[in-house]
Amino acid sequence: MLGRLGEGGQGVVYLGRDADGDLVTVKLLRGGVAAGQRARSRFVKEADAAQQVAGRHTARVLDADVTGDRPYIVSEFVEGPSLQHVVEDRGPLPPPRLRKLALRTAGALAAIHRAGIVHRDFKPGNVLLGPDGAKVIDFGIARTTGADATPMTTGPVGTPAYMAPEQIEDEPVGPPADVFAWAATMVFAATGRPPFGTGPSAAVMRRVTSRRPDLGELEGPLRELAARCLDKNPAARPTARQLVRALRDGQAPAPKPRPKRIPRYRWRMMIALALVVSAGFTLGILF
Repeated sequence: MLGRLGEGGQGVVYLGRDADGDLVTVKLLRGGVAAGQRARSRFVKEADAAQQVAGRHTARVLDADVTGDRPYIVSEFVEGPSLQHVVEDRGPLPPPRLRKLALRTAGALAAIHRAGIVHRDFKPGNVLLGPDGAKVIDFGIARTTGADATPMTTGPVGTPAYMAPEQIEDEPVGPPADVFAWAATMVFAATGRPPFGTGPSAAVMRRVTSRRPDLGELEGPLRELAARCLDKNPAARPTARQLVRALRDGQAPAPKPRPKRIPRYRWRMMIALALVVSAGFTLGILF
């Protein structure tokens, strides 16, 4: 163990060196043997999800022990800053670099979804820019697609500026939520800000569910592709595989037919708006 790299809500990440002299990252579950069953269960799911993903655009899991007194996950060390830090320090990416980032991260999502996993926290902070290109990390809140067949009971989980509307409304979350987050991340990389702005979490989430995205200076086919991916209805978004093909061909895929079924979370918003309008109309009559 060489030093601490950082920490999050679930664990502490250290820099280490293996027996062959290669650098690795070691994530230890916070609390160790005293960690609660829920935290330990999430850590097990993270290790399982990361090990199932086979792709050169994700950090490989090298070793893991999630049953002992000090559960840990050892992963490939990606020597490079996060996309979040690069954009904050140096500004938006130039178009050639942005196109490479878009293709590599879309490829990572395609591999993740092919393994039956939904990342659920795809964002600039979880994209590392190493010497051989971008790699996606952190499967701390990932789920299998089967597990997401029913609504979550723990409330919305993720990073507000990059969460899809269905994720915010605690609806079943599948691969389309990752596609939404991918597009939001590409907008950040191109403009220096997420498409629904920043600020208090409640305000950001309200904009995600009710307002159109601000794509700023994003141009060309990537702008059209991002707009498709940021559709409020998950059924209207392209898949990660379609993203890869579109980016290689240099043009957005044909739009999907507009879904006729309105998701439950959109019905709730429409009902709430109708109640507000109705209440205002009633007050107008009384006064």
